[in-house]
Amino acid sequence: MVTLSEKKWTNEQQVVEEKVKQLSKELDVSELFIKVCLQRGLTNSEEIKRFITLDENWFHDPFLLHDMNKGMERIATALENNEKITVYGDYDADGMTSTALLVETLDSLGANVSYYLPNRFVEGYGPNTEAFDKIIKEGTSLIITVDNGVAGHEAIEFAKKQEVDVIVTDHHELPEELPDAYAIIHPKHPEGNYPFTDLAGVGVALKVATALTGELPVEMLDLAAIGTVADLVSLTDENRAIVSFGLQMLENTQREGLLQLFNVMGKDPEEASEETIGFQIAPRLNAVGRLGDASPCVELLTTHEIEEARQLAEYVNEQNEERKKIVDEITVDVLNKLNQQEDAEVVVLADEHWHPGVLGIVASRVVEKTHKATLLFTIDSDTGIAKGSGRSIPSVNLYEALLEIEDLFTQFGGHHMAAGMSAEVDQLPYIYKGLAEYISQLETTDSYQEVDAYIPIKDLSIDSIKELDQLRPFGTDNSKPIIACTEVNVLEKRKVGAEGDHLKLLVGQENHQLDIISFQNGKVSDVLYEQQVISVAGYVEVNEWNGFSKPQMQMLDIQLPGPAIIDQRTSELTKDHFKQQAADYIFFNKNLYDKAQTLIPDSSRAILLETEEEALAYKAIQEMIIVDCPLSIRQFKETISGNIDFVVRCFFYKKNHYYLMGLPSREDFAKTYKYFAKHKNIDLQNEGHLLVQQLNMESAKVFLIVKVFLEAKFVIINNGILNIINSPEKKDLQKTKTFLETKQQIAAEELFLYSSFKEIILSISK
Repeated sequence: MVTLSEKKWTNEQQVVEEKVKQLSKELDVSELFIKVCLQRGLTNSEEIKRFITLDENWFHDPFLLHDMNKGMERIATALENNEKITVYGDYDADGMTSTALLVETLDSLGANVSYYLPNRFVEGYGPNTEAFDKIIKEGTSLIITVDNGVAGHEAIEFAKKQEVDVIVTDHHELPEELPDAYAIIHPKHPEGNYPFTDLAGVGVALKVATALTGELPVEMLDLAAIGTVADLVSLTDENRAIVSFGLQMLENTQREGLLQLFNVMGKDPEEASEETIGFQIAPRLNAVGRLGDASPCVELLTTHEIEEARQLAEYVNEQNEERKKIVDEITVDVLNKLNQQEDAEVVVLADEHWHPGVLGIVASRVVEKTHKATLLFTIDSDTGIAKGSGRSIPSVNLYEALLEIEDLFTQFGGHHMAAGMSAEVDQLPYIYKGLAEYISQLETTDSYQEVDAYIPIKDLSIDSIKELDQLRPFGTDNSKPIIACTEVNVLEKRKVGAEGDHLKLLVGQENHQLDIISFQNGKVSDVLYEQQVISVAGYVEVNEWNGFSKPQMQMLDIQLPGPAIIDQRTSELTKDHFKQQAADYIFFNKNLYDKAQTLIPDSSRAILLETEEEALAYKAIQEMIIVDCPLSIRQFKETISGNIDFVVRCFFYKKNHYYLMGLPSREDFAKTYKYFAKHKNIDLQNEGHLLVQQLNMESAKVFLIVKVFLEAKFVIINNGILNIINSPEKKDLQKTKTFLETKQQIAAEELFLYSSFKEIILSISK
């Protein structure tokens, strides 16, 4: 079973149809909506109503957070005494929005407030002693960290010695020993009682703002929504309310910076969604911090001046374009380096020219391409230190893997799917070896594509699809529903886009049809044919165009009932046919196999399968390329029988076609034997062409007959001279091994060379 994602789909839901129908009737919603709710653990009408009915009760009391009272008292003292307060933020979207939110709140209360964002490349993440020293010398007597601080022991201790208080507001994992800050406001603090532990940094800042003002600062929820979505925290409980109400504020935002940012993005604020934040706003904000000073983003979020907002929005957009260009260049470089090295369990690469601010994004792209945990480093030639970012796959806990070889790093941190680390350059080979050994010892587990509901096409109506929006906002722990339609027929297929990169399908099921679009999967068209039965899974949406609306699926995955076979048949082989990296080139003809050896890349394999037994024993490790025409249909079936998880490209090259010649008839055999009986000492090597002329047959047929006669012991050949054997044993020539093998070759040629590819797939599926 071939899938795009190379994942197994979760088993079809074991839902009780009576319960689905009952809840559907109770709530007056579609069965599709109920199936998705049940998949998410919402098991009765009360739970479903609660989940889709958001109100102020979703927001928890900020004073349940540890040290909130203590922190508020200190801030109140600072306000009374007009002390200078500095909000110390972070250079990502969560840190920027946290900073903007708290600065605005304090400013509205009349505070003498400023902010400071550390530079990723100069001060790094979190409290920095030199930065604190600078802030203190400028008159600050109270520092409030946002989205950082729980690991800032040294800088916080420095501030304390300068008699400057530090209030830490953070949400990151707590270290075993906490810093000696004036107050630590953190949803996971072991001495706290906060009912929801997964707030983003901006979520904690929002709670501080609520405590300061005595009410939920509704006008700040747009900032809180941006930071929450950007930081990929769980979109459940209070975060769900923050983002939901925040999106309402964003749709009607009065922030000049955001209005100008929407303008340069070419988006309408009224159509803003969590996807707008995740794919449009957050990447632009993060790009600035990845490439340099992130402060312009705080200015963008807080300015009231239209012209300043326009200039800042354009700058942010330009930085994002530069970031994308850098990411593309490094990604190409990384993939080229990968092609030049042996296959391994993990990717560990370094280069002194790679930009450190984007390595995490590039690592994510490499993981998508290779399905391997990836560590990418940039090398500082002056210090000999390699600083890197890592991304992983679900089956490999990257933090635990790094923990096994922690002595090789100068520092590292992270979690299951991502990490940051530094090491001396000469340690990189040992890091590679250690990770490869660790991963090779892991028990392999199947990776699953979560499917929320299996639905027939007829149940995908515009109304039922729109009902799913009640489950928004989608994100971590509340993902956008993935719907599967099984056993549908391909009605139409085509590649779309300027380069044919995308796939457009029309599928049908019991007189109902569904449009499908699949981005960056145009190549899948090559393995589909009309009326083929497939299963599809993806996001369902309403496509509105030119005044018409109809259901559509954005396909993420596809299942084929057999191997994915691509028709690339050719009547002429060139060097270009042998350029593909990481492929198994399959040959059935030894002469062709021998000739092609020097053309095949080192990262690919040349496999010779001369017999059906060898074909059956063959195990693919990568994409397969069938170079020449199989000797039999069975041989092809056995070649791919145990390898259906791999794509199969078929050249099916054949120089001479037996199919065009046809098998020798009894008359052909008789005619040839009579000629041999009348002529002695026939010199096949030097006079073979005369023999062909005399018999008036194709040369291939003549020499096939000679081969059959040899096997049947009707003739003998010594030193290229042919003579008949007198009184040979009577045999049925059409039952000789040579004749039967040729018959199989002709059947194979007829199917593989002269039939439609649909006929080929149907034939080998039987």
